[in-house]
Amino acid sequence: MTLSSTPVLPAPRTSGPSATRTVRIGVDIGGTKIEAVAVDQDCNVLHTVRRPTGFGNDALLSSLFGVLEELRDAENLAECALSGLGIGIPGTVNTESGYVANAVNVGVAGLDLGSLVEAEQGLPVAVENDVNAAAIGAHYLLSDGDASGSSAYLNLGTGLAAGYVGNGVVVRGASGAAGEIGHLPLGMQGEKCPCGQKGCLELIASGSGIARQWKGPGQWPAVSLFEAALDGDPLAQAVQQRLFEGAATAIRILGLTYDPASIYIGGGLNALGQPLLNGIQRELARFSAPSPFLSGLALGDRVQLVPPGLPIGSVGAAIAAD
Repeated sequence: MTLSSTPVLPAPRTSGPSATRTVRIGVDIGGTKIEAVAVDQDCNVLHTVRRPTGFGNDALLSSLFGVLEELRDAENLAECALSGLGIGIPGTVNTESGYVANAVNVGVAGLDLGSLVEAEQGLPVAVENDVNAAAIGAHYLLSDGDASGSSAYLNLGTGLAAGYVGNGVVVRGASGAAGEIGHLPLGMQGEKCPCGQKGCLELIASGSGIARQWKGPGQWPAVSLFEAALDGDPLAQAVQQRLFEGAATAIRILGLTYDPASIYIGGGLNALGQPLLNGIQRELARFSAPSPFLSGLALGDRVQLVPPGLPIGSVGAAIAAD
């Protein structure tokens, strides 16, 4: 079940005109929904199923198995041969064993996910951290054909985390903590983070960070924040500015650590669209102005938003299952 040296891009495979079509399944488990896709050898999405995510081990497995049953029963997959199944899930993932720990957003303290799904589905199963899976998917789907190159993925969601793909391989680190840059104490504030440290970057540059600082109307604090900032509310403008600075700091970290060719921004805050990107690029330009070295890196030119609706998490999980 190891993925430590798995290339992001599967090797090209061919089949004769009478051969059964081979597909893989990719699953993206999020805090609110599970998305499962079936993809062909070229990672074209053939079918998609979404359901609400169950909370806790039993409910999560029940909703996951329900999604997989519905997907596998799809009429357009009836003549296809399934070669494997990949799952992206938040938390600490042992990619060798498929064991998941500390997936707090889905109520999982510990779960032998890979073995349980493998036994139930009768398929080889690969389990990956959700941000790493999204990094793989973004790299493949947005690489303009240069899938063997390098890219970084910045996830601005409930928390802040990143993934890096270099030479076609996702980088995890010795304990799987590579990319947890949201817990660098660079947030310019002394508040205590749920991780136990103070002043983490995630406290200002994430959905939960916005919700702690801004109590505006509406269901989505980030949307309310941007609307109020546009209307001139001084508190909203201050919180928004901290978000831009924090996200730009995260991008500088990725740029100076990995020097990726592209940096993709995804996650729930991605829905804020061009105003978010404009603010981040403005801060990158401000950071770079006094530094010829930083200016020469042109990090702002490398940053782009993941297009809305692009299934980078589930497709990335499917690629990891190759």
